[in-house]
Amino acid sequence: MSALNLEAATWRKSSYSGTGGDCVEVADDAPGVIPVRDSKDREGPCLIIGTRAWGAFIEFLRD
Repeated sequence: MSALNLEAATWRKSSYSGTGGDCVEVADDAPGVIPVRDSKDREGPCLIIGTRAWGAFIEFLRD
């Protein structure tokens, strides 16, 4: 498995983030996965979530 290079990723604030500064950013241009990071710590760690798991998470939030 090759490493995922996120240096050139296009990050955006998640539409599910709040307005109080507790925000997450997601990158949409990684095939098969959704990278997620803390908007206050852009150089910090990043979670890599499979698209199926991300979809289930979003459905949970909607419910």
